[in-house]
Amino acid sequence: MRIAVDIARPRRGDLVLSYAVTGCTRRLSLPAPGLPARGDELWRHTCFEAFLGVGSGPAYYEFNFAPSRRWAAYRFDGYRAGMRSAPTIDPPRLDVRADDDLFEIQVMLRPGDLPDVPDDAALRLGLSAVIEDTGGNLSYWALAHPPGAPDFHHSDCFALQLPAA
Repeated sequence: MRIAVDIARPRRGDLVLSYAVTGCTRRLSLPAPGLPARGDELWRHTCFEAFLGVGSGPAYYEFNFAPSRRWAAYRFDGYRAGMRSAPTIDPPRLDVRADDDLFEIQVMLRPGDLPDVPDDAALRLGLSAVIEDTGGNLSYWALAHPPGAPDFHHSDCFALQLPAA
């Protein structure tokens, strides 16, 4: 199995993340897509994630996207501290496609609509995925992992620096 993510900034304030899982995807636990809706604890099953920080400050956002098209957005004041639902934002656009050898989820976010994320801000990104197989086993994927157990909130996972738009 292989997981890849493409990133684009088609307009100021927009961010498009295209996650692709290739290989024997029929062994993955992938619920059927439904209508987009907010949900919690999406990381307990197959879920694609983006952690977004601005500048060098400790605050960051966590976004979760499930194959079911459920999504979540949280704001943190610092490392796992001060977690709360992110301010009201437009739901991300979630497009899902699956067959026997490929699963794709494309997400269009508007982080520029968040009160503390300027439209043209340089971003620190942590991109990750939790993959559940049909036997209920979970695996954890990220651009970078800190030593020890998987911890996508750890600063080592914010491995991608996206320059200002």
